[in-house]
This record gives sequence, C-alpha cells and structure tokens, in this order.
Amino acid sequence: MSRRLYELAGADAARRFSPYAWRSRRALVHKGLAFDTEPVRFTEKEKIAFSGQKRVPVLVDGARVVPDSWAIARHLDDTYADRPPLMEGVQARALTFTLAQWVQRVVHPALLPVILMDIFAVISDEDRNYFRQSRERAFGRPLEAVHRGEAGLPAFRESLAPARATLESQPFLAGETPAYADHVLAGAIDWGCNVTSLTLLAADDPVRHWYDRLPEAAPSRAADG
Repeated sequence: MSRRLYELAGADAARRFSPYAWRSRRALVHKGLAFDTEPVRFTEKEKIAFSGQKRVPVLVDGARVVPDSWAIARHLDDTYADRPPLMEGVQARALTFTLAQWVQRVVHPALLPVILMDIFAVISDEDRNYFRQSRERAFGRPLEAVHRGEAGLPAFRESLAPARATLESQPFLAGETPAYADHVLAGAIDWGCNVTSLTLLAADDPVRHWYDRLPEAAPSRAADG
C-alpha cells in the first residue's frame, strides 16, 4: 500500500519544518510503515486542495486521505493495530491529547520568537509576502519586533520544565519506551532545528539527552509496507 505525507517545505524542498508534519513523520516511523513525502510551500495550497482544507500535514494512505496530525496519529493506531502503538488505550490517548495542547499553547509560542526570522530566511521568495502579511496580521506588529533569536532561548528552555522534570526520572515522556507523546514534543524541536543554527537545548539538558535517544525521523528508517 502506498503512503504519502505532505509536509511544509522551504525554498530548498529538502528543508521540512512544520512541527505538526514532523509529528506525523515520527508516527509513521514509529509504526514501521513505508512512506514517501511531498513538499508543500506556503503558497502551494493547491497541492493539498484534494484534502478539503489548506494545512499540512496530510497523509494519503491508499484510498484514505487524512489531514491533521492528531487525526493521522489516531488513524495509524486504528488502522495498524498490529504494529507498535502510538497511544495504547483510551486513557493514553486522552493524556497525550492534553500533552499536545501544552506543546501547542506553551512550547510553540516560546520557540517561535527564537526562530521566526530564521523561518523567513529559508522560505521561498514567493512565500515571503504571504508569510509576512499573515503573521504580522496575527501578531499585530512586524516580524522583526516579535523575533528575539538567541535572547529568547531562556524562555524557550524554561517552557520545557515539565518535560525536563519527567525525563529526570524516566527515559521517555511515555515511560520506558517512546510513544506519540514523545513525538509531539520532538516535532517542536525538529521544527526549530531545521531552520536555525542556534543551539536550542543545552548539552547537559535532560531534554537534549531524550531528544538524542529518539529514533531518527526519516523515511529510510520505515521500510516495511
């Protein structure tokens, strides 16, 4: 069965940086499912018009079209129950959803000021007007006034305190082995690492050690059909 994951890309099609698409990529690797990827730039929304909405990630899994990272994770667990679970049981799914809300509402807003102008630097020329206008409308001020770069690192690192406290007593957020909760937070760090040259996590940070222990999120690591 063929699978294709549509991901946000920069001017260089190999540079993928949507935190939500990285969650889905990691989920597919976790399941051991083979997949291809398709780059989608900000102004190429026609590429995913078939999904009935305008955002990545979108997973095409055979005849199924699944937009949204949370829906993709649930689809993978429901469809491939014989493979390693992303969220084992109703309670794990509910708790993982809570963690995903924390990452979206706390971690992402803390990281964005660190990397905002780095994102602007790596997107295609065709995307820059769209990116600037849409983000400045949301922020109510210029990109340059929001961007903090290295000065924003302490606040970003502090936002990870709940994960850090957990990882001081167990190897992964989900316990002894990684699960979708880990992939959700890792997707945020993937987002930053794929656009900035800054060192997001200190060398002695338990979050850095955890991130380095996670399996590589690359299609080549998912070889089974």
